[in-house]
Order: sequence, then C-alpha cells, then structure tokens
Amino acid sequence: MEQFTNPDQYLLWIDQAIDWVQANILLGPILIQIAACLLAMLPALLLRPTLTSLLARLQNWKPLLHYAGFRRLFSVLPDLAFPLLLVVLVWVLEAIAVQTGYRHNILRLVASLLNAWIVIRLAAAVVNDPVWSRTIAAVAWGLAALNIVGWLDPTIAALDSLAMQVGSFRVSVYGVIKAILSLAVLLWVASFSSRLFEQRIKKVHRLTPSVQVLMSKLLKLVLLSVAVLFALSTIGVDLTALAVFGGAVGVGIGLGLQRIVANLISGVILLLDRSIKPGDVIAIGETFGWIQSLGARYTAVRTRDGTEFLIPNEDLITTQVENWSHTDVKLRLKVPVGISYNCDPHFAIILCNEAAGKCARVQDTPGPNTLLRGFGDNSVDLEIRFWITDPQNGRGNIISEVLLNVWDAFKDNDIEIPFPQRDLHLRSSDAPIRVQMESTDHPENPDT
Repeated sequence: MEQFTNPDQYLLWIDQAIDWVQANILLGPILIQIAACLLAMLPALLLRPTLTSLLARLQNWKPLLHYAGFRRLFSVLPDLAFPLLLVVLVWVLEAIAVQTGYRHNILRLVASLLNAWIVIRLAAAVVNDPVWSRTIAAVAWGLAALNIVGWLDPTIAALDSLAMQVGSFRVSVYGVIKAILSLAVLLWVASFSSRLFEQRIKKVHRLTPSVQVLMSKLLKLVLLSVAVLFALSTIGVDLTALAVFGGAVGVGIGLGLQRIVANLISGVILLLDRSIKPGDVIAIGETFGWIQSLGARYTAVRTRDGTEFLIPNEDLITTQVENWSHTDVKLRLKVPVGISYNCDPHFAIILCNEAAGKCARVQDTPGPNTLLRGFGDNSVDLEIRFWITDPQNGRGNIISEVLLNVWDAFKDNDIEIPFPQRDLHLRSSDAPIRVQMESTDHPENPDT
C-alpha cells in the first residue's frame, strides 16, 4: 500500500513516461510525420465544403434511390467528406515517404485508423443487418490493427503457408478466406446490378411482361455465374478444368432433381412462348385468378379472396390451362334463368337484355343477348349472354349484379320464376280410400 502513497514513486513514473516520450515520440522523423498529418488537415478543411456539396447531390440521383441501402449511404457520405479527403492526403504522403525511403509508421497508423473508421461507417449505412455490420467492423479494425503493428504482411504469409496440395492445385487458408470474401462482395454486386437492370428493363414498355421477366432472370443468372467464376479464379482455380466437372454435376442434378429442373425449364418455356404472362387471368383445375409473378420454379396466382397459389411451372405446361386474357381480354359470361310456362318468353327476353345492359361492366358492343335454351320440367330455360373486358375484377360480382337486375325486372312485370313442383294423380279403384288424420295434441284418441 505504501508504494501507491509514496510521492517519490509518482515522480519516478512521470520521469519514466517523459523518457519514453523523448525516446519514442520526440524524434525528428516522428515529429515530421505528425506535422505532415496536421498540415494535411488544412487542405482537407478547405476542400470539405466542395466535396460535401458534391456528395449531397447524390441524394437526388433517382436511378439508385429505389434501394434503401443506397439512400442510407448517400445520407452518410456528406458527413464523411473531411475524413475521405484526409485519408487520401495521408495515403499520398505515405506513398511519397515510401518512395523516398523515409519513415512512415505514423502515417500508416493514421491512414489505417481512418480507413477502418470510414469502412465501418459505410458498412453500417449500407448493411442493415446488425450481425453483418459487427462482422465487417471487426474485420476492418482487425486489419487496421495488423497494419499498424506491421503484422499484416507476415499474417498473410503465415496463412498462405498453411496449404495443402491437391494434384496440381494448391489450396491455402489465405486463398480460401480471399475466395470467400471475394465471393461475398461479387455476389452482392451481382445481386445489386441485377436489381438495377430489372428496374430499367421494366421501364421499356415496348417489351411484353413475359419478355421483361425472361430478360431479368437470364441477366441475373449470368451475373451470378460470372461472380462465382471470378471468385474461383481468385484462388487460382483453372476454369477449363471445370468443364468435365460441370458436365458431371449437370447430369447429377438432372437425375436427382428432375422435378426441380423440369420446373426451371418449364418456366423458361413459358417465358419464351408467352402463353401466360403477369396480369393474365387463368383457371387451372379448381384455381381461378390472375398471375402475380412468374418465378423460376413456380407461378404465383392470386384469387379474388386474396389467396395466392404457387403453381409449379411444370403443371402449366403439362395440364390444360384456361387463359382468359391470352390474346384478348374480352370474356363472355352465360347466366341461366328460368321463367314459368304461364309467362311470355319474348317479353322475358327483352327484360333480361335490359337488366344486363344496366350493369356498367357489361359491354354495349356486342350487347347482351338472351336465348331460349329449352323447355325444362318446371320452367322455360333462358340463358343471358354478355361480354366483359375486365375478368381480373371477378365473375361472381357481375353475375350477381345481373341476376339482381333480372329479379327486380321480373317482380315489376309479374314474370314468375318457378320452383320445382310435383303433381300427384290418384287413380280410381273399387276399394275405398280411407284418409285418417291424427292430432299430436291427443295421441290417445285417434278419432280427434
């Protein structure tokens, strides 16, 4: 306890600290590097307003504002104008020091810290996932620390020495890490580029929806394939050696995943022959609705009650599909109506046509047409036929509207809508027919 209360001990510590500062910091090369960093702050401060205004203009760049990550990135960039300028100037000073053979450890320290801080700020803005943000921050600070102490190159050499030879191919820990990082970055770039191109393709109105989807899918597949190939090339994989391996993998995939591959190929065929496209109204089996999207494996069909059915593309190729808007959106509906034999069918046909014509969705050209379909057991069978041009808005609602108008017209004009009736004929015979009525109030007396 005495060593912490002794004033002489404190004085000794202070003297040791001063000696360390004089021996390690108050040196000519160190002070020159510190002064160079301080001087680099002056042009960075002078150029800061100009760069800030330029970076602020990116917030009005509409082609990239559709993505939340870029909106967050553009909102952070103006605040990074000063550190961006400073790190560039420090890197220039370090390059000059390296070329002249001058000491540059302090310059490297400042540049590494600035790089790590800028990368972390940008990653936190672009990456919305906190796990990935912390991972990128840890990697950035780790690389900065290794670079500061001068262990970055030895660490890379040590990781590269941990390798194994597979035939003529050498696999090292450093190569695997580099391939994983390259693949992650390239896949992100490919995914972003595909979304950007998809937005641009959708604005080309001369292309049909199916062609737009086909081009987007093919472009995304090509970009992802290129990203994987570039990632493999970073670790020295001979891409020509993948030809035989790729053929074997393709055969294995074709045999083991027949249904999935069949759905993928069926999706491409549907996009090429344009038999169905987003927005078409189709009926397949018991499912009726309009196509929301065409995927690589399935097609999303949304019904009137809000349910989405994911129908495999193979089913759309191999089974019968009713496409109500393949070449024309016009659709004719048939509504059966029955009237009594005591009513005039000519007058009923006129009323039916007028009732259907009152509906806004029913087309005037060609207008409603009611036909007499036959003489049924209980009624004269009529059929109202009319055309609509918006089947995606449903059939049941327009049929209901037409029937309600028919009901009102028949009520106003005394047209009877019959219901099933049966006539019972009793043939006469020699034996009398006795009819006995029983009352539930007095079950003990059957004569009452």
